[in-house]
Amino acid sequence: MKKKIAVLPGDGIGKEVANGAIEVLKAIGQYYKHDFEFEFGLIGGEAIDKCGTPLPEETIELCRSSDAVLLGAVGGPKWDKNLPELRPEKGLLGIRKELDLFANIRPVQTYKALQEISPLKGEKIEDVDLVIVRELTSGLYFGKPSERIVSDGEEAAVDTLFYKRKEIERILETAFQMAQKRRGKVTSVDKANVLTTSKLWREIAEELASKYPDVTLEHMLVDNAAMQLIRMPSQFDVIVTENMFGDILSDEASMITGSLGMLPSASLSNSGLHLYEPVHGSAPDIAGQNLANPVGMILSGALMLRYSFDLHEEARAIEKAVKHVLDSGKCTRDLTNNEGAFIHTTEMVEEIKEVLANDYALLNIIDSYE
Repeated sequence: MKKKIAVLPGDGIGKEVANGAIEVLKAIGQYYKHDFEFEFGLIGGEAIDKCGTPLPEETIELCRSSDAVLLGAVGGPKWDKNLPELRPEKGLLGIRKELDLFANIRPVQTYKALQEISPLKGEKIEDVDLVIVRELTSGLYFGKPSERIVSDGEEAAVDTLFYKRKEIERILETAFQMAQKRRGKVTSVDKANVLTTSKLWREIAEELASKYPDVTLEHMLVDNAAMQLIRMPSQFDVIVTENMFGDILSDEASMITGSLGMLPSASLSNSGLHLYEPVHGSAPDIAGQNLANPVGMILSGALMLRYSFDLHEEARAIEKAVKHVLDSGKCTRDLTNNEGAFIHTTEMVEEIKEVLANDYALLNIIDSYE
């Protein structure tokens, strides 16, 4: 299989974790006979510095001509005082809109080797395996007007929460279809006791539920959902919600694992061109120090193999390698309270590659006996 992958490293630790994911994907390509071509583009703060815009047209064209997109992270204090249109985050919002990446998929799984660093303890984090499906291209972050105004002679501001029926339908369909391949439960999160958009959301969810008799639908108000994620996260299978609620809840859920650095995500479009990125930010305070956790980005590469290229065996190989390394006691600085017991970014990448190499060698031995 030959595939072209657009790589947008972005800012801060983005380059370091992107390089780690590329190394692991190259190893997978070597072992499973795939040809992955990587081409780099600018986004975020670095794009502002070099091109005067957070999302150059060349980057958009690169993505559209590729089979999948890997994104590192954007942002940092260097650009905090920029005008709104010249903030790095505008590049992130822009690429989502340009590629119509309407569904953000964030899997959350706990690892036995990391239970001690999770803020939740004991049975609360056993058997946690959930997915948050977040609507990504509409809602409060994209509604107009969104501006500073003067109201009754006083400084004020307005943001607009706006959803069309088709936008709600397609994200709910994604969640139902995902639940069919998992444990058959969808929790739709809204604020239907207050918001008109949430009332429409809940009505549409009920309508669509009849198409999926093998899936159980439950509704949950967002404040209760936030509480339940801490009280007993194992109760959830697929959580689906609108843009801002999904942003907040997915960051909350990510801490169940103990670190933002562990979690991948996939942003899906109807066209088949999808984008993959770790949940964490650009972490400029540790950029260039070889301290970043590359696992979230590496697992995002695994999601890319699964969702974009239908390479399920290869995706499982990466996920298995990550688990094996963690089970062996090796971890980056964010995963341990012992300052002398961590390995660096490049070392973590090498450990994962070594497990892949050993597994490949074992497969060859098994094949030689068949």
